[in-house]
Amino acid sequence: MATPAEWIAGARPRTLPAATAPVLIGSAAAGQAGAFAFGRALLALGVALALQVGVNYANDYSDGVRGTDLDRVGPLRLTASGVARPGHVRAAAFAAFGVAGLLGLWLTWLSGHWWLLAVGAACVAAAWFYTGGKRPYGYAGLGEVGVFVFFGLVATLGTTYTQAGRLTWPSVLGAVGVGLIACALLMVNNLRDIPTDVVAGKRTLAVRLGDDRARRAYVAGIWLPLLLGAACAFWAPWSLLVVLLAAPALLLTLPVMAGARGKLLVPVLAGTGMFELGFGVLLALGLALSA
Repeated sequence: MATPAEWIAGARPRTLPAATAPVLIGSAAAGQAGAFAFGRALLALGVALALQVGVNYANDYSDGVRGTDLDRVGPLRLTASGVARPGHVRAAAFAAFGVAGLLGLWLTWLSGHWWLLAVGAACVAAAWFYTGGKRPYGYAGLGEVGVFVFFGLVATLGTTYTQAGRLTWPSVLGAVGVGLIACALLMVNNLRDIPTDVVAGKRTLAVRLGDDRARRAYVAGIWLPLLLGAACAFWAPWSLLVVLLAAPALLLTLPVMAGARGKLLVPVLAGTGMFELGFGVLLALGLALSA
């Protein structure tokens, strides 16, 4: 039976910045529009974090029962390692989705936009079918599309919309930027796993692109958001704070372009998660200071 520490490790806490950053940006964009609502921002953060934990457990379960995770580098896999029963990991995933659903229902009630329930249902479906079901889209090279849409556009713009009732250009640019970093996070994860994914028949985008082009895609996913964040300065001058991330961006992309593999990519994966959080914090701060 898995220990509490193993359950926490299985939730992959290093990925949680991917859920936090878009909520920070979306809330700051709402604040710039004069409509920041702390309670709704907190609910949006709860939804995002619960969905992230849910998708992590769901991926652990689905990849584990398929045998994809039998020989992986990186964080503990509860199912593949045998420390937790597959059914228990699946139940944990759906428990997290249930928490996200309840918080999302509360947020929808406060905002009064009931059509957002359909968006929430789509989020849960996308989280499960990334590696779950008979034809998981993550195995077909579409994982980055799902991440960009749901952990970039939906998370950021949904946060802004539930508070302000409208979207703004900084929220859109921030959503695209944070979505690209989320894609880079997934890309470097899958770049690390190319050898085992090929054997398991998992055709991620990294596998489809090949090692060299996957590395270049990662670099683009790190640097383009800085340009988008800086472009927000047309509406919020303090958004230029994001250029402070140029040095971390260089430190992340150098080992990737130098050909780092396997365990050497684990620090890059962790650093990319922190880079996404840094992007969210600095852009949100820039929007807030410019309000």
